[in-house]
Amino acid sequence: MPILPAGPLSYGMQLPIQSQSAIYAEPWEAGATPADLAEIARTADRAGFGYLASCDHVAIPRRLAGAMSTVWYDPVATLAFLAGITERVLLMSHVAVVGLRHPLATAKQYATLDHLSGGRLILGVGAGHVREEFEALGADFDGRGGVLDESIDALKAALGPEEYPEFAGERFSFSGLGQLPRPAQERVPVWVGGSSPAAVRRAAVRGDGWLPQGDPREKLPAQIGRLYALREAAGVTEPIVIGAITEPLYVGEPGWSVGRRTLSGKPEALAESLREYGAMGVHQIQVRFRSRSRSELTDQMAAFAAEVAPHLDNLDR
Repeated sequence: MPILPAGPLSYGMQLPIQSQSAIYAEPWEAGATPADLAEIARTADRAGFGYLASCDHVAIPRRLAGAMSTVWYDPVATLAFLAGITERVLLMSHVAVVGLRHPLATAKQYATLDHLSGGRLILGVGAGHVREEFEALGADFDGRGGVLDESIDALKAALGPEEYPEFAGERFSFSGLGQLPRPAQERVPVWVGGSSPAAVRRAAVRGDGWLPQGDPREKLPAQIGRLYALREAAGVTEPIVIGAITEPLYVGEPGWSVGRRTLSGKPEALAESLREYGAMGVHQIQVRFRSRSRSELTDQMAAFAAEVAPHLDNLDR
């Protein structure tokens, strides 16, 4: 079931375990297994989560490993694994650093994923930020913004319905090269990640969705307003899905320290707080739950879906 701008406020989540940055990973994730990841995905599928997302890094330099860790699962492999054990939840790259690879190679991977999953792909893309990663792969770090812009255009061509897609740009061009299978979707949605001025402009002009990174609530309305102004100025009339990453959540009264920024308490109070996102023009929220174990996380997910989510629709949109 697609996430649509006209629909009720929907919710998805970045998968734990598959990326373990010190900024957000819980201690239990270090010893987690593929079976844990699978059970979390099944819980999301049963509970009505809109999507599951997986990050993208190929290799982390030592200077960043302390903060970022080196645990970054490949998003295509991870999402394909989860596609086979779920039925309805959408599968998103948040975000694929598409400038690290030729667009045809990226298109082959994600077209196959969309085909195998029955049309459940959301292709989230971003510019990337790790210089050494780009240099090791022979990719252009300093020019990554322009590379991403052209890559989005090339991917839209390569992920379309044509068996022999065609594209001609400054950096990439292809024609007369067939790629089957085609995506199951007639048009794979491309959501653009990032909150810099360049990222917002890119989402406005080229995106089917926007995935802000780190914007606090109070800054989102101005960012959303700027995005729509840029989109109108560019003459883009199609609707766009506006996202937001919420504060960490804990449904109920925690018996342990969940951190000052975490929203916790009764489901109705959490829903009231989260509805503020919808009121400012957000269509989908990415949620994250504090937890001390896989079972606590899946319990939190189930509680959110059963007790908080039904109250997210109570607003005039």
